Amino acid sequence: VQLQASGGGLVQAGGSLRLSCAASGRTFTSYLVAWFRQSPGKEREFVASISWSGGSTYYADSVKGRFTISRDNAKNTVYLQMNSLKPEDTAAYYCAGDKNYRGSRLSYELWGQGTLVTVSS
Repeated sequence: VQLQASGGGLVQAGGSLRLSCAASGRTFTSYLVAWFRQSPGKEREFVASISWSGGSTYYADSVKGRFTISRDNAKNTVYLQMNSLKPEDTAAYYCAGDKNYRGSRLSYELWGQGTLVTVSS
C-alpha cells in the first residue's frame, strides 16, 4: 500500500481546507490512518487518527473542534477537513498508515509525501 497526500494550499486565517490521503492497494481497509504535521524547525507532531472502520477518531488538543478526520474505504481515501485555520496551523501535513495501533507515535509503517498548508494572518 502506498499513500499520497494532497489538498494543501494557501488560505487566510479563519478559512478552510480539505486534505486527502489516497491509498493504492486492496488492503487499505485494514490500516489505521493518521495525519501528522511538521513546521520548519519543529518536530513532526500528531494531528489526528482514524480507525480502520472510521468508528474511532482521535485528535490533538490543538486541533480538536476545528479539524475532522474521516475515511471513505470505497474510495481508499482518508480526509482531513480543517476549519477555522490559524497561522500556527501552517505546516507540511503528512498522512501515515499502519495495521497496528500506533497512536500519536511516529512509528507508522507507511508515510505519504507532505502537502504544504500555509495560513496567512
